[in-house]
Amino acid sequence: MEALRGPHNIVRLIRTGATLERTGAMPVILDAFRAPPTVRWVLRGLCRPFAFLGYKGDPEMPPATRALTALGPAYIKFGQIMSTRPDVVGDELATQLRVLQDKLPPFPVREALRMVEEELEQPVDAIFSEFSEPVAAASIAQVHKARLRETGEAVAVKVLRPGIERAFRRDVDAFYLAARIIDLLAPQARRLRPMDVIEHFDGVVQGELDLRLEVAAGAEYAEVTKDDDGFRLPTVHWFLSGRRVMTQGWVDGISAGDVMAIEAAGHDRYALGERVLRLFLNHALRDGYFHADMHHGNLKIAPDGALVAYDFGIMGRIDEYTRRVYAEILFGFIRRDYRRVAEVHFEAGYVPPDRDVDEFAQALRSVGEPIFGMDASRISMGRLLSYLFEVTERFGMETRTELILLQRTMVVVEGVARSLNPQINIWKVAQPEVQAYVTRYVGPRALARDLVRTARVLSRFGPVLPEIAESALIAARDRRVTPSVRVENAAPAAIVFVAAAGGAAVGLLAGALLLAALL
Repeated sequence: MEALRGPHNIVRLIRTGATLERTGAMPVILDAFRAPPTVRWVLRGLCRPFAFLGYKGDPEMPPATRALTALGPAYIKFGQIMSTRPDVVGDELATQLRVLQDKLPPFPVREALRMVEEELEQPVDAIFSEFSEPVAAASIAQVHKARLRETGEAVAVKVLRPGIERAFRRDVDAFYLAARIIDLLAPQARRLRPMDVIEHFDGVVQGELDLRLEVAAGAEYAEVTKDDDGFRLPTVHWFLSGRRVMTQGWVDGISAGDVMAIEAAGHDRYALGERVLRLFLNHALRDGYFHADMHHGNLKIAPDGALVAYDFGIMGRIDEYTRRVYAEILFGFIRRDYRRVAEVHFEAGYVPPDRDVDEFAQALRSVGEPIFGMDASRISMGRLLSYLFEVTERFGMETRTELILLQRTMVVVEGVARSLNPQINIWKVAQPEVQAYVTRYVGPRALARDLVRTARVLSRFGPVLPEIAESALIAARDRRVTPSVRVENAAPAAIVFVAAAGGAAVGLLAGALLLAALL
């Protein structure tokens, strides 16, 4: 694999540890994660001799922010996620990391103007009557406030950082090497599939580095959420956007991270905290398309109290089958039906079939029961996640790479909701949304809808169904296999035979019903 070539990746990993040590971030991070004494001794013993190789960073920044900023965009992304979880990393470290969301050092405006002209192939003055200094600077891009010359509309112009593609490639290459080392030296961690995790992360970030994809994502997201009360998105400008530049409507409002300003403006921050969670669950379960970078820096509270989301560089998709599985798991936890939660894990293949379902249900009970009847401020999410990890390791569960984005976003969204409403109980808030999804998409209604969709698919093959049926029956005869011997071999022939013989919707529906019965 390309990412594993060259000694520069080894140097990069050594420099990572050295930077954490030189900036003073190593003890801060180890304290925040409550690392055991042995781990502290090993890590600091390995990194201290190489501290002189570490990046110095900005001495005016707090240690952790200083280290991650000096190390580059991939590390900054990690810091952004942790800034929303004071219950995991502690209030002090979370506060330090919060500046990573949109308060990083900007690059010069003249460089941004040059990139805008190159990307849009027009003089900046011909497009904009005003173009401000940077108003926000994040790990991958920065934003300028501008005004369209033709209409006078206020817009936000997002411009990628110069050389960001190469910088991110360097970081991700080192992550690939770290994943390979884990694979080789820590066999017990292979179930986490570290190489697949990094490949997934790599793919997501590469999409974020092409702003044309972000424009398309914003338009699609606006379409599927247009009927959501109290939720808005800025308008995207297709013809003033390109690979490295994106233009969208300007958003006025208060940052979701400024709790004092939200209260001073008269907004109900407790209701806002619940709305953030409910909207995310709706988008993930109902639509299968959700904002996957929903931290404080990408959310504003409009003057009318609406929640406004922007920055659509990372969006997540979940197929319908997976949405149903996760809805059943969530609903089982809400109802405290741990046996059903365990069964769903086995049915979906998340747990190896040779494990005991009753033991797994008991382990899930030990994770879920402490949550009920408690407000969020009394739940240590750090201890909960630690114990859940032990449970999954014990039962041989592998990392589901297709769900990494969903799981990561849930962590971020819960952190945002908790900052607005420290007493929020995620299970109570989630219950009506999950129950509504289960009622509609799991059970008799969903079965009837699936059968109709199956009938429609079969109907498109109506003209060729007789030929398919004849071929299947001839093949079965030649193999001397009758329907009474092996049901699974008879299923395709029986289905097409029923559909072909019926000819109309009744025959097709009968074929779909037979398929459901056989499978």
